Order: sequence, then structure tokens, then C-alpha cells
Amino acid sequence: MDAFLLSWTVPSEDEGKTIKDYLKEKKISKRALTDIKFAGGSILLNGDHATVRASLSAGDDLKVMFPPEEPSPGIVPEKMNLDIVYEDEWCLVINKPPFVPTIPSREHPGGTLANGLLDYYSENGIAATIHAVNRLDKDTSGLMLVAKHRFAHSLFSSMQKQGSIKRTYAALVEGALTEENGTIDAPIGRKEESIIERTVREDGQHAVTHYKVLSSAEKYTLVTLRLETGRTHQIRVHMAYIGHPLCGDSLYGGSRDLIRRQALHSRVLSFFHPLLEKEMTFEAEIPADMQTVLKSL
Repeated sequence: MDAFLLSWTVPSEDEGKTIKDYLKEKKISKRALTDIKFAGGSILLNGDHATVRASLSAGDDLKVMFPPEEPSPGIVPEKMNLDIVYEDEWCLVINKPPFVPTIPSREHPGGTLANGLLDYYSENGIAATIHAVNRLDKDTSGLMLVAKHRFAHSLFSSMQKQGSIKRTYAALVEGALTEENGTIDAPIGRKEESIIERTVREDGQHAVTHYKVLSSAEKYTLVTLRLETGRTHQIRVHMAYIGHPLCGDSLYGGSRDLIRRQALHSRVLSFFHPLLEKEMTFEAEIPADMQTVLKSL
């Protein structure tokens, strides 16, 4: 299995810096440097092994090779038909189908996206474990970002906390919204006596959801939603809070007459790739079960 490699040509403004200082500016942490030193990685300066104390000159070729990662313990590889929308050395974007959990749990020890990814990594010689940057509920479909390496995951996770990974969802909700667009700013916390359900509560975490009506029928509305924050069940809780639960979302008051899962799809994913240094946007069509419901309205 190949290790993960980063490479730079040192610019003139960084001449005289130590490798340690240069890599710190590239957001390579002390932990990552420790892994490189003791777990099988390497630092090459103009093709020769170097320590972080070495000084840089303009035009130097600096390479950092991260050590391979061990497969996730306790996760069994399983053959799975993965819809991989994008892939590079550091990450991949997957269009997750409904009814598939992201990672194993006591209730779902197998058949998860992580099981399928581990098999895909093994088949393709990818020395990685599972680093899901954003997770989707089992019954929610759509785009997910998965990092292939701990270092890439740390960069993407930092971006996620800063709100610079943009996610837009499509949802079918019950009732007709009175406003064409709006913002729901209501804190979310765990519902008392439940380990799963969330609710709006004053002492909850700050949560903001923006919505816009795409189309409406007599009893149902198709909306697009953009998250400012990423709380557990945020869209489901917020839409139920304003009296428009998602169709099929029985946990939060939605009826399953039209669809047997919450009608929620992660449709657009946008982010600045911190390692390739370019903007990326991906879109996934609304899945068949939601399309069928929309055509019937």
C-alpha cells in the first residue's frame, strides 16, 4: 500500500525557514510530524532524507511522506456498490443511498458505508482508515465527504467547524409554508429521556437553518435547505419546530403515507480543497423514491 505524499517547491519568500516552521504554516501538526518520524513516514529535501531542523532555500524540492494507516479495527470489509462522485489522493465524495448507515453501531454492525469503503480501499491498495468528515443519518441520502488520511481529515474537520464546507439539502415537508424563504435560528439539544431524539431547547447548541420553497402542492412543499451549523438531526428538528415535519420522518411527527423514510437528500456539497487549493462543487440528483413522491403530487 502506498503512503500519502505532499510535495512543494519552496518559494523565495520562505528561504531560510526551517522545515519545521514551513510545515507548521502548511498546518502539519506536531502529532503528524511525530507519526512521520516514528511510524514509517519520511521528509525528503531535494531527494535526501532531512530533519525538521534543516533550513530551506528558494527552489528546494520538499516532500513529506505520511506513513500508511492501518484499517479501522472492528470494521469488516464488505462488497458494496458505491456511488463515488469524486476521488483524489486525499478524499472522496460519495452519494450515499437511503437506508445505509454511515458507520457501524450496536444496531447496525454491518452493511454500513464504512464497511463498503474498507473493502474498496483494500481492493485499490489505499492505505487508509475511515474518516467521515460529515455524516448522514441512515435514512438520509446524498453527498458525503470522506477523508482518506488523518491529516486530510484534520484539515477538512477544521473547515467544517468554521462553516466553510457548504451543504445544501432538498426535503419534502408536510403543509404549505407561508413564506417563500426564511431562517430558523433555534438552539438544539438532546430531548430528555431519549438518547436519539433532539429538540429545540434554550440551553441547546446554536443552530441555524435557511430554507427556500422550490415548489408546493396542497399538502406538501419541496424546499431547499442550507445549514449554517451542523447539529444532529438539525433539519428534521427545525422543520418540525415550525410545524412542517419532513414527510416520512415518524420520529419528529411526519407521516409515512407517501414515503418510508425522511424525505431528505444532501444535494449539493461545496468546499475549497485545502491540499489541491481549488474550489469544488458537487451535485447529486434527488433519488428515485423522492422523485416518485414528487411526481404523484
